[in-house]
Amino acid sequence: MWSNVKILAAAIVFVGAASLAAQDAAIPKEGVNINLPDNSPLSLKSFTVGDSRATARGAALALDLHMSATLANNSPRRIHGVTLRVVAQEVTLGGKGSVTYPSLNVGPGETFQVRIDMQLMRPSQVTGAPLVQVDLDGVLFQDLSFFGPDRLNSRRMMTACEMEAQRDREHFKRILAQAGKAGLQREMLESMARQSEISQLAVSVKRSGRSVTSAATGPEHDAEFAFLQFPDSPVEPLKGSARISGNEARTPLIEVRNKSNRPVKYVEMGWIVSDPSGKQYMAGSLPSADSDLILPPGRNASLLQETTLNFSAKGQPVNVRKMVGFVSQVEFADGKIWVPNRQNLDNAHLLNVLPASAEEQRLTDLYRKRGIEALAAELGKF
Repeated sequence: MWSNVKILAAAIVFVGAASLAAQDAAIPKEGVNINLPDNSPLSLKSFTVGDSRATARGAALALDLHMSATLANNSPRRIHGVTLRVVAQEVTLGGKGSVTYPSLNVGPGETFQVRIDMQLMRPSQVTGAPLVQVDLDGVLFQDLSFFGPDRLNSRRMMTACEMEAQRDREHFKRILAQAGKAGLQREMLESMARQSEISQLAVSVKRSGRSVTSAATGPEHDAEFAFLQFPDSPVEPLKGSARISGNEARTPLIEVRNKSNRPVKYVEMGWIVSDPSGKQYMAGSLPSADSDLILPPGRNASLLQETTLNFSAKGQPVNVRKMVGFVSQVEFADGKIWVPNRQNLDNAHLLNVLPASAEEQRLTDLYRKRGIEALAAELGKF
């Protein structure tokens, strides 16, 4: 059974939404509940609401959250990922969100800090409940076992992040073993340079239909995807297209085939767009929309999104000249995850287009702040 672990003593009187409805006010500590299960591998050590505030907007409250919590690992296993679900109102648009912390390495008895910085909405007339409730959606352990209700598919997401983390750690450990600290330092500088040069693309998404702001950008036409093929990928992209008009792409469709000998239940395609000058941008991903997908070996399936995507960079539209797709993630029916290996990414020149993994960002940040000795020591922990 899941139980409420409250942040305040039971004797404190709860300050509800009604008391904040007519003003801009700080969210009191007693306005937040942290919910952990009785058998949770995590326990709450401390919590602050920071400068979180509630502001009345008509019949709704806008909650600007800047909270911090210190959690402890009560389990005998190392924790490598945590996802928290943050809810102000279940059924209100903008009433819930989540935070995920991948690339952790928290040993038994150790503590770590999580932050919740987001904006949520809730009806101001709702009373008798906390303003914000924080639930544990999942904990991923070093051995890839998982704890939690997984309402947000956090198991798949954190497992994929951990597979990428293992891939990138092994890459940097191999550089250290082969070229020493000087070679690792060169690799870190190259990674930092790549990260600073990757072009950032803003993507707005809406359900089917053309965007009014993009309606006059050019004639609409069907454009085909080109595909990058990875030799060890369990899924092969066959064909795909989207309806293009200027900086807008509508209803992307990709057909894939399971070329492995295992059933697949989730496929995600990376999506790269090029502008008329040939500059490449990572546009995002095209996940399999069917939550009940089971793709047997040798069978085909279509990944379809009934959406319209609008691309811009630095406030200016990015017109789409070319689209490239690649398989970025596969989940098998048994829960195992496949992600592209480092050689795949390097050979396809994707390292210069894709954002660095959470682990690569963590390691380069560690190098930037503490130097090569600290980085080498950190890699030695794995």
